[in-house]
Amino acid sequence: MGFHSFRRDRLTKTIYGWASSIMPPISQTEREAIDAGTVWWDGALFTGNPDWDEFLSMPPAKLSPEEQAFMDGPVRELCAMVDDWKLNWHDRDLPPEVWDFMRKNKFFGMIIPKEFGGLGFSNTAHSEVVRTLSSTSVVAGVTVMVPNSLGPGELLMHFGTDEQRQYWLPRLADGREIPCFGLTSPAAGSDAAAMTDTGVVEYGTFEGKEVLGIRLNFHKRYITLGPVATVMGLAFQMHDPENHLGRGEDLGITVALLPTDTPGVSHGERHIPQFTFFQNGPLYGKDVFVPLDRILGGEKQIGQGWTMLMTALAAGRSISLPSQSAASAAVCARATGAYARVRTQFNMPIGMFEGIQGPLAEIAANAYLIDAARRATLAALDQGHKPSVISAIMKYHATERMRRSIEHAMDIHGGKAIIDGPRNYLGSAYRSVPIGITVEGANILTRNLMIFGQGAIRSHPYMLEELLALSDKDKKGGLDKFDKAFWKHVGHALKTAGRAFIRGWSGGHIGPAPSKGAMSRHWKRLSRYSAAFALLSDLSLLTLGGSLKRKELLSARLGDILSELYLLACVLKRFEDEGRPDEDRPLVDFIMEQGEGRIGKAFRGVLDNLPARWAAILVRIIAFPGGVPDPVASDRLTIQVANMLMKPGAQRERLTPDLYLGEGHAEHPLKDLEEAFRLVTEVAPLEKKMREAKISDVARAREAGVLSAGEAYRVLTARQTVERVVAVDSFPMEEVSPLAAQHQKKTPAKKPARRAPPRKKSVSEAAE
Repeated sequence: MGFHSFRRDRLTKTIYGWASSIMPPISQTEREAIDAGTVWWDGALFTGNPDWDEFLSMPPAKLSPEEQAFMDGPVRELCAMVDDWKLNWHDRDLPPEVWDFMRKNKFFGMIIPKEFGGLGFSNTAHSEVVRTLSSTSVVAGVTVMVPNSLGPGELLMHFGTDEQRQYWLPRLADGREIPCFGLTSPAAGSDAAAMTDTGVVEYGTFEGKEVLGIRLNFHKRYITLGPVATVMGLAFQMHDPENHLGRGEDLGITVALLPTDTPGVSHGERHIPQFTFFQNGPLYGKDVFVPLDRILGGEKQIGQGWTMLMTALAAGRSISLPSQSAASAAVCARATGAYARVRTQFNMPIGMFEGIQGPLAEIAANAYLIDAARRATLAALDQGHKPSVISAIMKYHATERMRRSIEHAMDIHGGKAIIDGPRNYLGSAYRSVPIGITVEGANILTRNLMIFGQGAIRSHPYMLEELLALSDKDKKGGLDKFDKAFWKHVGHALKTAGRAFIRGWSGGHIGPAPSKGAMSRHWKRLSRYSAAFALLSDLSLLTLGGSLKRKELLSARLGDILSELYLLACVLKRFEDEGRPDEDRPLVDFIMEQGEGRIGKAFRGVLDNLPARWAAILVRIIAFPGGVPDPVASDRLTIQVANMLMKPGAQRERLTPDLYLGEGHAEHPLKDLEEAFRLVTEVAPLEKKMREAKISDVARAREAGVLSAGEAYRVLTARQTVERVVAVDSFPMEEVSPLAAQHQKKTPAKKPARRAPPRKKSVSEAAE
């Protein structure tokens, strides 16, 4: 008996039996989700020893000249055509000229190859277009985003038959067809396996001929573009009770292409998602009969619907919502920094108060981090990767940090942000926050079940091999496979423990960092945390087995560690890609300190609650002999970062690039804010002269010789511009409510006898 045979029969066989008893078999749905997409940098982090040089060597995402021209031309033109207040509060739809412009310029066909009449743009271009559009209107961003994300177009390119691609892709590219995708059912929600929409294989009449086809009955909801779609991708459970196809009765989730004018299909009703009026609504189908050739990809793709969706989602979640989140975070950073500079209370800019500077620094950090991670992920996508775990990280953390930024921005703006009207540039983004949190995998589900739950299987070097071996129906073959994978895993675990020990006991001073990178202190800390994460992951899986699925709080914290490792590495990569600008170092230090603090909190949460106490103690001894680090950014660093947003210059432009700021509009709230910010910073020395002279009135300062005539004019102009920015909207009562007449007998309040206020616009006038 050879060594390997002895090991397998005397050692591995017992472990194999024990592992089989604690690890549940992988369901078909889980297997399809695991198989979707690819492993990328998440796999390197799970090894506990990522190669940072390899990460930094990845070329940054860039636009081609053609893509840049599209950004500078049609995208800017489209932004100038959209009036977000009028859209949401008057028209409740994009106007006809905007829909026509999007069709004419192929906004709906950005990802469709040129051979089919599309623009053939990269993932980076797709993201940049959505980001810029979303900076002026969530509705415009969503309307362009959906046809280029999870939907018929992308699925056709990957899975469609040649005939389907030749017919549908040109029509989708030029906007003759508006697509939507019907996935969510009322009873199923995030659990696609519980989908109640059905398609039964039977003979029926189609266009006057009796053919073998599918009779569909479905009810979908929350379908973006559903009310105006001309073709839908429909996911349903396919059944063949009479076994016409010879594959048995239950054929699994399947996707069909269904024109919305097909008899039996009903659409056109609208949902109102948080008073954000992009097209969204339910789809219904009653006894809809279509031939088998309507199955996307033909008969060979029957039952492959979940795999198709997960594959498309692996890329789509990395682009759409992170792009919108990056836009919102950047607008919050730019606008809130400017507002904090021009708005004064107690005779000083509110941005000088430390209570404002704390959240302002976090807004700056979120804007930098989200865009850093977005760019790195786009670079990977453009190289052909489809990282499903990274896409889950991006979806969750981009939208959560966007939510936090908008909350901080609302707090700092105060009453300015809560009064709706044409002057409010935050209200639409604030209302739409729950939409991004909920769609494409609700954030609670994504954090608690997907990031680590899927990552531990998909991204771990050996876990998937072991699970597949345990699920192998051929027990002898399964034991052989398990033997090979398990002992490789043991060797990996011992190496990981050694790395965690050296890096932990050296306080993170000994560990790999990029050979040519700056910020080596931060890289070494990430190396330390990566080794500790790999060790803790192995011990958690060893001691909990399949029950880790149900330990969602532990799984979520492990996912938080994995996520922070990726996001912080992206921050350091962005710093390198942008040439290591010295003025960005404080911001990067702030982000790293805060992120490492979150990593420490997550480690403590797992170690304090891991049921196997011996495993928790072992990790503490090996990786954290002096306790889990808990770094916090200093007040001095926080103030330094906050001040970055209140100073004009290259750094502010680098942090908030390519936003739409009202160009082409005669009046636009962000345009006014930018003008006020420019003027206030320019006259700051003059305001200082007035304070030193203890004079606040401009006319008196002119009379006293503190200001020249030209200087007085500049200060007065700046102050008037600030008044316009700080102002909020109000409307006649009868324009706001049809019940206003009941209050007309009341004596109106007397207005102060100062200068007459400007005439109030009606709601309809403000919308025009």
